[in-house]
Formats: sequence, structure tokens, C-alpha cells
Amino acid sequence: MKVLVPVKRVIDYNVKVRVKADGSGVDLANVKMSMNPFDEIAVEEAIRLKEKGAAEEIVVVSIGVKQAQETLRTALAMGADRAILIVAADDVHSDIEPLAVAKLLKAVVDEEKPGLVICGKQAIDNDMNATGQMLSALLGWSQAAFASELNLEGDHAVVTREVDGGLQTIKVKMPAVVTVDLRLNEPRYASLPNIMKAKKKPLDEKTAADYGVDVAPRLTIVKTTEPAGRKAGVKVGSVDELIQKLKDEAGVL
Repeated sequence: MKVLVPVKRVIDYNVKVRVKADGSGVDLANVKMSMNPFDEIAVEEAIRLKEKGAAEEIVVVSIGVKQAQETLRTALAMGADRAILIVAADDVHSDIEPLAVAKLLKAVVDEEKPGLVICGKQAIDNDMNATGQMLSALLGWSQAAFASELNLEGDHAVVTREVDGGLQTIKVKMPAVVTVDLRLNEPRYASLPNIMKAKKKPLDEKTAADYGVDVAPRLTIVKTTEPAGRKAGVKVGSVDELIQKLKDEAGVL
């Protein structure tokens, strides 16, 4: 079985994000970029399936700017077999919207014929949490979102997913789209020998036009602002005083 894993290039989660002076967006100049953490977990899970003998080939795909090659090479160094880069933007500040991403991924799926798509539940830059669900709808495949455990049983995937009330285990027929949560696994570090080997692994470069998909944005960013600073807290001397403040000052009771 072939496993397809979409990965996204985002601002590294250790970097403090700065808003541009004109409020037009986030400043990405000279900012460290890395693979979306949820996508990294998806790559790790695909590798573990291959190590168990449940998968034969892992194909990673990224959609965005040419610099996303670095992200794909990281996935190849972790253990993926092949990579596909779809160049859909020239400016690093351009973010491809979820529906356009899902349409491009559907075209890749139609071409590659994987038995399973594993992707992060969301990207940490826009927090859309929509691409996996949209891809499932476009393909007409089963879907399992927010997976914290994944097991394959024949032509079915058994997924334990995190929901508001706790954990829910479902069984879906494959082919399927599974979006993964943080507690699924801990991604491995790429070793130096594997990083060197990744440079020789195949990486195909294509464009959105090759798949006939329009990636023009439907949304316009009107303004971007820093979050308001948090006010200093106060200490209360008793439960009664706390209740009074919640009533009179916070207005939550």
C-alpha cells in the first residue's frame, strides 16, 4: 500500500511571530521556517506503518513556494521515499487556501493512487483545520479526524480520536483520509547519514497549472494586529471576595 502525506512549510513554532508595521500580515523576512508539527507527526506515523510492513511506499507532497523543497527534504531524511513539490506561489507571504490545497491534493491522489492519506489536523500558521476534511469530501473517501492512535486491520483503519468528551474509537473503510493529533507519536530526528541520502531521493517539481487548479485567493486580509496585552492579575483574600469580583468586575456570574 502507498501512503501519501501532505506537509506544509510554516514559521518554526519556537519563533515569536511579528506583525508587519503596516498591518498587512505577518513578517516572514529572515524568519526560521520548518515543517508543520502536525505534519511531522503524520510523516512519522507513515514511516512506522512502513516499518510494520503495512505500507510499501511513502510519498510526501507540499504545496506553496519553491523554498518548500527544504521541508520535503526533511521528510525524506526522516524516511519518506519520494517527494512532490507543487509550486503554487512566488511570494512567501502568499498562503494557499484550504480548498485550493484540497483540490491539488485530490489531483495528486488520482495520479498516485495511495491507499491512505495521513495529514496533520491543522497548520499552526492559519489554524484552518479544513484541508483533510475537504480532501475527504472531494475524493468521496472515509475520514477520521484528530487521530491519537491508528491501526490497520485488513481493508479498514481503526482510529482512536480525541473529542470534547474524551476518546472515541471508530473503524473506517480504506482508502481513507486520517488527520492526526499531537498525542499520536513523537517524531524521530533525521540522522546525518539519512540527511545525506535524502539529497538523492526523487523530488518532482510541478505547478498548480499542471493540475488545472485555480489557486487565486478568495479571501482578503483586511488587517493584522498583535493580540492585546494581558492585564495584571490580582490576589483575593477570600472566596467571598473572589465571587464579588467575578460578579461586579468580570461580569461572569
